[in-house]
Amino acid sequence: MFSTKSSSRRISRVARVIAVATSAAALAMGAPAVANAQPVTIIPGLPGIEVPELPNIPGVPAPTTPPKQKKQQPKVTTPEKPGIPAEPNVKSPTGWVALAVDGDHQIYWWKDHKFVKQMPISMGTNKHPTPNGVYHTKEKYRDMYMDSSTYGVPVDSPEGYRTYVEYATRMSWDGIFIHAAPWSVAQQGVSNASHGCINVSTANGKWVYDTIGRGTPIVVRGTVGGAYTGD
Repeated sequence: MFSTKSSSRRISRVARVIAVATSAAALAMGAPAVANAQPVTIIPGLPGIEVPELPNIPGVPAPTTPPKQKKQQPKVTTPEKPGIPAEPNVKSPTGWVALAVDGDHQIYWWKDHKFVKQMPISMGTNKHPTPNGVYHTKEKYRDMYMDSSTYGVPVDSPEGYRTYVEYATRMSWDGIFIHAAPWSVAQQGVSNASHGCINVSTANGKWVYDTIGRGTPIVVRGTVGGAYTGD
């Protein structure tokens, strides 16, 4: 026999279960979807009711986990130096390499393949051009007299000279030096004014004298002279 009181109690309990389940489903529909989450609602005194994962709502894209982005490493670049020519491909026992360019009247210096400095120069005139080629530095003179008789031109001739110079570094055995020439500073970086030597300022002549060791290659390029064959 069924008691009216017992039947009413069961109906009331079922109604509460349905109400709780409905509320849980409504909350789940209103809350953001979480991948692989399955919420469970526990009612004291009753078996646990598992609320299944809700399907995606039409028209609303399913949430996705953004892919991990790789950390970009900064690119290693070599700073560009506009106007600097390429280092000549010559061997150097000192690590130093120089390039004297007639086109812009500059000499460029590298140490261990890294550009160090440049300086304005004045080389031989068209009448006394500096030959093109690879020279190697030899002995140095803190000061000396240069005279034209060492290469066959008498000192007292129209083209002759005897000049006191400082910070002279020999480049060839036939009289070509790189040396301080304060009298030609106005031509250095502009035009050629020497009898074949590379003229630089006193400060730059001292730098070469103090810094550049014996055997350093100095490449001369672009003059109207012929090819340098000695050494």
